[in-house]
Amino acid sequence: MTQPRIVVVGGGAGGLELVTRLGRKLGKRKRAEIVLVDRNPTHIWKPLLHEVATGALDSGLDEVSYQGHSKAHGYHFQLGTLSNIDRDTRRIALAPIIDDDGSVVLPSRELEYDYLVLSLGSVSNDFGTPGVAEHCHFLDSPQQAETFRHDMLNTFLRYSDPARRAHPKLTVGIVGAGATGVELAAELYDASKMLNSYGFTSLDSGQLDVHLLEAAPSILPALPDRISNAVHRELEKLGVNIHVETKVTQVDEAGFLTVEGTHIETDLSVWAAGIKAPAFLSELGLSTERNHQVKVHPTLQSIDDEHIFAFGDCASCPQDNGKPVPPRAQAAHQQATRLYHNLRAVLDEKPLKPFVFRDRGSLISLAHFDAVGSLMRGASARSLFIEGRLAKIFYASLYRMHQFAIHGSLKTGMTVVVDGLNRFIRPKMKLH
Repeated sequence: MTQPRIVVVGGGAGGLELVTRLGRKLGKRKRAEIVLVDRNPTHIWKPLLHEVATGALDSGLDEVSYQGHSKAHGYHFQLGTLSNIDRDTRRIALAPIIDDDGSVVLPSRELEYDYLVLSLGSVSNDFGTPGVAEHCHFLDSPQQAETFRHDMLNTFLRYSDPARRAHPKLTVGIVGAGATGVELAAELYDASKMLNSYGFTSLDSGQLDVHLLEAAPSILPALPDRISNAVHRELEKLGVNIHVETKVTQVDEAGFLTVEGTHIETDLSVWAAGIKAPAFLSELGLSTERNHQVKVHPTLQSIDDEHIFAFGDCASCPQDNGKPVPPRAQAAHQQATRLYHNLRAVLDEKPLKPFVFRDRGSLISLAHFDAVGSLMRGASARSLFIEGRLAKIFYASLYRMHQFAIHGSLKTGMTVVVDGLNRFIRPKMKLH
């Protein structure tokens, strides 16, 4: 009897956790063939990209090779980019792989599936704002984070020569005061201190201006006021210039133009506002929202095809309150667990259960300076507000939980030890 094939497209946090669990429980036992498809050869936890962007995290040390990981955990890996779905024959098409010289490394391929899972995450939404694509950095992928880091280092070097300074202070503008924008703003002040201490630049944090722009009335608009207000105070202590109720209407090479007609000049511009699913999802013949999220039932099955599932930021999953599941890392983690059980239920011809999101709280890291957040307590959903060192410990534990899910307890424990040693052996930030 042929094994059923489950193909998961997208190896983000949720996708990698899902194929790891499926591979261990089904792949190794020959109950199903598990295949992961991703356009990149390696994985890095997306909430860490702001640290990659400032050099606080060396992506080369923390990234996971899909090929090596698949061998150890009972699934197969295919490098490629999804280009089409043929629902009638249950096949997906993968675009050709092209090298830097434009030569075809692998031609377009087709891959059969019995069950298909879309786990493609999200990207920033520029809302069609003129100039954003041309003049702003994005932090949606490790490659984009590395591009920003190189540009940041070159800008700090440029400012070491007073004759080449564009402004009195090195100025960074960040549009979008969600978690990414807020955490990047704090990391930049930490980075400037580190670069100065290593002699990379003569600038210190007092010669850095960070502007954080948010269209909503407050920063972190999706989080409770207590967290938003606490983070606002801490950012102002660092020196961040916070602009709330400020909508950007255009971006040029010199900075941002706001709806009030104000022009905020910048040396580096970052767009971290809004999210949307990859646009090509709306071209695959599946029902999607305006932001390209695939519409799914509470069981995480596409409303168009029971053999196709979607979860995480690329899916629009309804809740009992009528709102979709929020696009948060903890939601993707919880959905990966539910989808694992639902896929096993499908194979065993048992009924599927709906996904129920449980808010476990929110934590925001402000580099090494601080952390702020809340933890949800019990079924009453009362929140416990925490900050400072305790919050930093809980924030760090989120990444360790992800590592535990994809590596297991032994390797995660060894990784903790190695990370501790690296703090003494290696520089505290990536300088090259």
